[in-house]
Amino acid sequence: MPGKLGRPSKERNALLRNLASQLLWYGKIETTAAKAKQLRPYVEKLITKAVNTYADNIEFEVTKKDSKGKEITVTNVKDGAKKLAARRAIMAKTYDLQEIKGFHEKKSDFKARTADIQHPLMDKLFNEIAPKYAARKEELGQGGGYTRIYLLGERRGDAAEKAIIELV
Repeated sequence: MPGKLGRPSKERNALLRNLASQLLWYGKIETTAAKAKQLRPYVEKLITKAVNTYADNIEFEVTKKDSKGKEITVTNVKDGAKKLAARRAIMAKTYDLQEIKGFHEKKSDFKARTADIQHPLMDKLFNEIAPKYAARKEELGQGGGYTRIYLLGERRGDAAEKAIIELV
């Protein structure tokens, strides 16, 4: 049964969500060849949405009063309508992964680093991955082709074909 991975639709969708989240977070994962082939178009559509809308920001100025009562002007940046819709669509198709504290990182440093980040995976996708592929699209004139699959051979035990899928 091609395309179904031998699972009911709810399990298959959860599996693809998990694999897509892990691939976007780590940039490279090892799985079976069948899962990698099903994951490729799923992830590429998410990345294309991010690339097409990552620059849609709205900047506006807000006047606030500080602790001494003095008025100061602050520039805020919000997502535009297209970026917000894309962000929500991508969040519906991935799991929200949380930032992990480094091994030698102090707790206070970790809290300071992650204080203003609510959705780390979306932040990484829109601030790191999408600009990289948009620049690649401008430079090479090539949109798409964001992933690469390497076949590794058969897995010991059940002889399933293993593969590595990674972001290019």
